[in-house]
Amino acid sequence: MKKIIEVCPHVYQVGGGHLSSPDDCLVYLVEGPSCSALIDTGAGKSAARILNNINSSGIDQVNIKYIVATHGHIDHIGGLHELKQTLQAKVIAHQLELPAIEEGLPQLTAASWYGVTYHPVEVDTVLKGDTGHLDLDGLQLDWVHIPGHTKGGIAVTVIMDSQKVLFGQDIHGPFNQAWGSDLKQWRNSMHKLLKLEADILCEGHFGIYSPAPEVRRYIESYLQQYR
Repeated sequence: MKKIIEVCPHVYQVGGGHLSSPDDCLVYLVEGPSCSALIDTGAGKSAARILNNINSSGIDQVNIKYIVATHGHIDHIGGLHELKQTLQAKVIAHQLELPAIEEGLPQLTAASWYGVTYHPVEVDTVLKGDTGHLDLDGLQLDWVHIPGHTKGGIAVTVIMDSQKVLFGQDIHGPFNQAWGSDLKQWRNSMHKLLKLEADILCEGHFGIYSPAPEVRRYIESYLQQYR
C-alpha cells in the first residue's frame, strides 16, 4: 500500500484516509525549491505515522519548515504541537483562528468529539485580512480567507507544473454556530474559490478532484445542497 499519494509533481497527500488515522483530515505536503510545507496535521494520534509516510517515500522531513493550519478544528490541528516540535517548523494561520490554535478553546477545537487532548501552539505567522501571498523560502503560496465553516478558515493555492492546486479543505462543512459557522459567509467563500479557477482541488476529507470542470462541479454541488 502506498504511504503517500502524488497529487501532481511536488504535491502529495501524506496523511488522512487510509494513509493514517480515520480521525485525520487529509494532510498535504508541498515541496518548494529549498523547503516544504505541510497543509494541516491531522488529529494528533498519528503524527508519527505521517512523518514515517513522508520519510519512507524519500522526502526529507528536514526540509519541512512550515505548517499551514487552514482552521482550528482538532482533526486539522491536533498534530501541530508534536509536528512543530519535531520539525522545528513555523506555524501559519489566520488571526481569527488564534482562539482555537493558541488558546485551545474547546468549543472551537471540538477536541472532545475525537477523544483527544489538544495542546495549544503559538502561531508564528499570523495572517490578517482577506487575501495574501506567502514567500516561504522560495515556495510561493497564495491564501484567501474563507469564513463560513469557521470564522478564520483559509484556502491556499500553489502553482505546480503549470497547474493551480487549491487546498480548499472543508468545503463540505459541517456547520455549527458554536464554531462560528455562517452559511451566508460560506456561500460567499465558495464563490471566491470558484473564481480561483483551480485545476486541482485538494479537499479536507473527501479526496482530490481534477481537472478544472470537476473542481467546479464539486464546489457547486455543495452550493446546491446548502442553497
